[in-house]
Amino acid sequence: MKDNLSENIQADDEMSVKDLLIKVRAYTFYFYTKWATILIFIVLGGLVGLFYSWFKKPIYAATTTFVLDDGGKSGGALGQYSDIASLAGINVGGGDGGLFHGENIIELYKSRTMIKKTLMAKKRFDDNDMLIIERYIQFNNLRDTWRSKPKLKNINFDGDPNSFNRLQDSIITDIYQKINLKNLTVVAPDKKSSIIAVRVESKDELFSKLFAETLVENVNRFYIQTKSKKALENFNVLKHQADSVRSILNSSISGVASLLEQDPNSNPYLVSLKAPSQKRQIDVQANGAIYAEVVKNMEIANMAVLQTKPLIQLIDQPVLPLEKESVGMITGIATGMVLAGILSLIGLAVSLNLKSM
Repeated sequence: MKDNLSENIQADDEMSVKDLLIKVRAYTFYFYTKWATILIFIVLGGLVGLFYSWFKKPIYAATTTFVLDDGGKSGGALGQYSDIASLAGINVGGGDGGLFHGENIIELYKSRTMIKKTLMAKKRFDDNDMLIIERYIQFNNLRDTWRSKPKLKNINFDGDPNSFNRLQDSIITDIYQKINLKNLTVVAPDKKSSIIAVRVESKDELFSKLFAETLVENVNRFYIQTKSKKALENFNVLKHQADSVRSILNSSISGVASLLEQDPNSNPYLVSLKAPSQKRQIDVQANGAIYAEVVKNMEIANMAVLQTKPLIQLIDQPVLPLEKESVGMITGIATGMVLAGILSLIGLAVSLNLKSM
């Protein structure tokens, strides 16, 4: 029984292999008879590839890479002062250490706020000062498509961005989404390192360069200000306290001097006459001790400000002429011929199957 079953399976395998070989031969013969059609498709594909390489505008890529050293992490030289600072009510630790950790800094580059701020920056294009968003509108020929729409025909983006109307904001949102989708790439090439690469690709060379530079400048400035904001607020509070205590201390010193000047020839044996000046001197000593402590805490807070400021060191900046990505004539022809040949074979195979049904 088992022998018969194995013989049947072997026979079925032989039949399937034979059927496959028969089909391959049939397709091959059919393709051979249609060689002229395939050749025409290949030639047409080559021509399409040639025209594509001629009319396809090159893409200019501007890449900025920098290393980020987060100085806001606790520990190191600042750690030895944390206990002293906590007694004074000062938070010198990296309380926001996770604020821009990992993917957060990359998402910050892609945020609408940062991209809008970059688009609203005015830069020098050729011989004219122009908003970056106007350059984007210009090389994408958006105003040509807006001419038929009365509301968009004379729209501009001059003035305060915070006062833009609904239509202006909607256009900025649309451009922001397109830039994130097509033009902007932000990656950390190695997750173990602190190197970040910002790449901007567009059909306009100057736009790619200036948008990349301005975006990096805006985001890094915002990052530094945010990381050191808490420590800076602590420093400003202590500085205000130091100024107040110093003013009181100066007033106390002036009061002692005034009392001595009022009766310079007083009888030294009359103790009651010394009491007011001694009280003033006690105030001077107390205020002096307070002032010294506040100044010490202020110096610790100043060190916290310096410690929380991250170091951002640029490695590479975009330099003209930028890297250009274009389709060469030979590449276009070869790609068009291969794709057209494949499509023609698929079409003929489908046609043969329909005929045999």
